Amino acid sequence: MSEAEPATDDTVRDGIRRRSLAVLSLGQVLGGIGFGSTISLGAVIIERLTGDDALAGLPTAAVTLGAALLAVPLASFAARSGRRPALTLGMVLALAGVVLVVSGAALASVPLLLFAFAMIGGGQAANLQSRFAATDLATDRTRGRDLSIVVWATTVGAVLGPNLVGPGESVGGAIGMPPLTGPYLFTAVAQIMAIVLYLAALRPDPLLLARADAARGRAGREAIAHPDRPRAARYAVAAIAGSHGVMVSVMAMTPLHLVHHGAELSVVGLTISLHIAGMYALSPVFGLIADRLGRVATILVGQALLGLSLVVAAFGAESAPAVTVSLVLLGLGWSAATVAGSALLTEASSPDRRTARQGRSDAAMNVVGAAGAAGAGVALGLVGYAGLAVAALAIVAVVVLASPLARDGEGREAESVRSGPS
Repeated sequence: MSEAEPATDDTVRDGIRRRSLAVLSLGQVLGGIGFGSTISLGAVIIERLTGDDALAGLPTAAVTLGAALLAVPLASFAARSGRRPALTLGMVLALAGVVLVVSGAALASVPLLLFAFAMIGGGQAANLQSRFAATDLATDRTRGRDLSIVVWATTVGAVLGPNLVGPGESVGGAIGMPPLTGPYLFTAVAQIMAIVLYLAALRPDPLLLARADAARGRAGREAIAHPDRPRAARYAVAAIAGSHGVMVSVMAMTPLHLVHHGAELSVVGLTISLHIAGMYALSPVFGLIADRLGRVATILVGQALLGLSLVVAAFGAESAPAVTVSLVLLGLGWSAATVAGSALLTEASSPDRRTARQGRSDAAMNVVGAAGAAGAGVALGLVGYAGLAVAALAIVAVVVLASPLARDGEGREAESVRSGPS
């Protein structure tokens, strides 16, 4: 039985919304530290144990698969018990995964390592759920912005995590940990801090409070009170998953493409760093655009950016600067589509269906991303980097052509957002 939360007036509710947003953002930073370290070190650990470069992508695939498999169960748990226990459980699973990574490295067990990385995917699933948690108490006028702030917070953890590798390895070596596992000390500390943060500070639970207010008819002047729109919800899921698939497929092959064309590792690192900045740094801007212009319009802005990115990649495949520009545009397009699509999914779903759909969306996003990364390797070998970019344009076209499915009612909602009280 989930705990009950008292109904609130608009002023108190807004204060709780802001505090919840701060807690979720900090939790996203802590979770991002662990994910950044995992991506940075997992490939190296597996390569050194197996001696096979072809297996170096398995840790990322395991994290993605774990996130996909755990997204729906965590969403179901949230629907039953609230966001606080669901997010906490995701971080506990990630913490257990970190412990098993160190054990797997010490035992030189690749299967144990891959299982451990899949468990770390639980933390990634929790991080994805956090953006939806930010919308639980949001209004039509703030939903996109609130969601995008939590997405933006990922930037801090994603940047901090890889930069803790050096200090972590020094600390790990000093206390006798297996090679390359020292940085996971920082990951473990970050996960523990996130667990304590959610348990202690995410009170009252935003999802349970929203339900309590809605049940008492006190959901706030502009809280989510829209009818269920299954077609729009399905389109939002498809737009998020499709955009993610495009981003992952091209991004995953870019380092290999650049190295094969003689680029220095420093250029590869800069390109990926700028890409990550594009993914997260401007997400609040896209949140504001989604609140002002509408969710579908912002999704289409994202598709335009993705399309431009792919055109630049196709025609500039032999130029490292052009590929870098393409990756920045790729990140920006992903950000716009993900922020707006997540907001659309939330308000197109009735309260009894919303959390389950959010979980299915996260699962679809991760499955499509994993399939895109795997398929991209094949495409790179068959048609090259430019051909991969051209093929990805087909997904962008489908998302654009399907957008009328989500238009019913969305325009009126966007208009109400623009004309509503400040």
